Amino acid sequence: MDKEFIQPEVVSEITGLSVGALAQLRYTGQGPRFYKPTKRTVLYKRHEVIEWVESTARTRTGAESFA
Repeated sequence: MDKEFIQPEVVSEITGLSVGALAQLRYTGQGPRFYKPTKRTVLYKRHEVIEWVESTARTRTGAESFA
């Protein structure tokens, strides 16, 4: 089920980011890849969200922290 589609509310639970913060990341192109099958529907793939979070791993606080 790692390729399942999930809604922004589930992404919010996984990442700890608010749904509004996810919308802002979509707008700026900085968040995880997303899909828009209709004008009002936003979906993510669970494994891509997890990969995005994992890609932000850092070994010290002075390192760039945003993807």
